[in-house]
Amino acid sequence: MLDFNALFNGTTWFMLLGGLKYTILYTLAGFVISLLIGFVIAQCQLSKNLILNKLAWLYLLWFRSTPLLIQLVLMFYGLPILFNIETDAWVVGVISMGLYSGSYVSQIMRGAIISIDRGQMEAGRSLGYSNLQVMLKIILPQAVRRAIAPLTNEFISLTKNSSLLSVITVVELFREADVVISTNYKTLEVYLIAAVMYFVLNNLIGWLGIRLEKLTKTGEELA
Repeated sequence: MLDFNALFNGTTWFMLLGGLKYTILYTLAGFVISLLIGFVIAQCQLSKNLILNKLAWLYLLWFRSTPLLIQLVLMFYGLPILFNIETDAWVVGVISMGLYSGSYVSQIMRGAIISIDRGQMEAGRSLGYSNLQVMLKIILPQAVRRAIAPLTNEFISLTKNSSLLSVITVVELFREADVVISTNYKTLEVYLIAAVMYFVLNNLIGWLGIRLEKLTKTGEELA
């Protein structure tokens, strides 16, 4: 029989909530990094510069073809060995998530950018704007609105992937669940509670994404 009483005694519940807090913080930080990287890689792919194209291709080839788990382990253990760089586990985790997710965000952004009529770039240039100014002031705002739905999905995926940070000793929800299990041995009960927390969090993110779509009238634009 399942027994959830032990989960509401002592500090157990607060440990899980604390882990959830860190999961949210690390995911947000990683997602911000992925947005920045994604935009840069998308621009490199759209650039006429062959070197930038190749660098973007190599980046995507690596980060989309290897698991996040391996990337985390390589960065956490590899940086101190190869470059004598000592860093905190959570910093490595956030950067790794950003680099990994950035490879997918770049394709979302690239697809959204090329969906905008090329005539708008030409119109902006005719008004005296540079390519960068047209991109930032005209093209990108429209592209971001069109990318809200897939970006929301990527945010949810990153939230779930954050559980892998426990492998490199980062304290987040899954790591705290393991700590709780080591003290009360309620394996199934604790994992069920953790699963419900992820479920609620990710559905909240999905709901916020839908609200954001409606506020920006994305649905009307695509209709």
